[in-house]
Amino acid sequence: MFDIGVVGGGMLGSALAIGLGKLGLNVALIEPHMPKAFNESQLPDMRVSAISLTSGKLITELGAWDNIEAMRLCPYARLSVWDDPRCRTDFESTSLGQPYLGHIIENRIVQLGLQQTLSDYSNIHVFANEDATTVQLGSKSKITLSCGKTIEAKLIVGADGAQSKVREAANIGVQGWQYTQQALGIKIKTNGPQQDITWQQFTPDGPMAYLPLFDGYGSLVWYQSVEQITLLKGLSKTKLKQQIQQHFPSDLVDFEVLDVASFGLTRMHANQYFKGNTVLVGDAAHTINPLAGQGVNLGFKDVSVLLDIIEKQQAEAASDVWLLSPESWLKEYEKCRRKDNLVMMSAMDVLYAAFSNSYMPFKVLRNLGLKLANASGPLKNQAMKYAMGLR
Repeated sequence: MFDIGVVGGGMLGSALAIGLGKLGLNVALIEPHMPKAFNESQLPDMRVSAISLTSGKLITELGAWDNIEAMRLCPYARLSVWDDPRCRTDFESTSLGQPYLGHIIENRIVQLGLQQTLSDYSNIHVFANEDATTVQLGSKSKITLSCGKTIEAKLIVGADGAQSKVREAANIGVQGWQYTQQALGIKIKTNGPQQDITWQQFTPDGPMAYLPLFDGYGSLVWYQSVEQITLLKGLSKTKLKQQIQQHFPSDLVDFEVLDVASFGLTRMHANQYFKGNTVLVGDAAHTINPLAGQGVNLGFKDVSVLLDIIEKQQAEAASDVWLLSPESWLKEYEKCRRKDNLVMMSAMDVLYAAFSNSYMPFKVLRNLGLKLANASGPLKNQAMKYAMGLR
């Protein structure tokens, strides 16, 4: 019998398992798709995340940051946002007394760094390359693995993504929708000096963004209709480069296209973050428009708050009764995280709607807003602190 079973050993599940292991709990971590081992000769992956300072602080406290840094990452110190280039908002880490705003890191690298730390804990049992085929919830919840083995746990955590089996087993409903656009991720190698800036230009057809990676590599994100994304994906690398050069801003230095991948844009919010002895974190509880790259950082906030509450329960309880009757403290977790996640989700939708049209009054207002934001030091710094997780 495990104290806690974590279904999903990605970035968030692995981070949570380490935190629980540090608290002395007996943890089962189930991950069906273990990441490929790191080799420095590998090209960058398509899936990357902008890890905020707050998320980085949590990863450091869990003892995994050095592992990630020993592989590869890219700090960025500047961020620019604009519609009309004459109304540009520029953020710089130095204005907050910080060396950088965050890091762009491949998801696999973050996962590998965390999993290296997992091996330091004998009380964390990793069921690698095993899927949770069935999840039976109750006072003694049971998870049947693809190998046929069944494990029991007092508390089950769903860290298994947007199509969460744990959420389905708990019969927790969701609300949300699919956005009409998709995003095309384009892996590039720049022919210029290493960049320390990430930027995003808004157009009526959707945003276009650049994220710097290590050694001059980079990632472009191009929002477009499903039809346009299909056409772009079908182009040769040479013709795709021509399309990018025609549409992307001049801030983009010369580059070569290496690879492309498309992904849908979905907003989803679970009706509950917990039920009985089951709790959800990250994409199992909420998915967000990736417009500002906040999805994974919201998930790390979930992990941080849940760990803090569990540590508090351990300190106040004389036995493990807190683990057998979790409703009261899981309510505290849900109350804290649901509101914050909903605010960010709604803010991204407002931003998406405001910048995804060419209606002249909207265009004037949003350009005025960006110009005022750039001129207002306190307002701009507050927005930057929120994005960095420093508020």
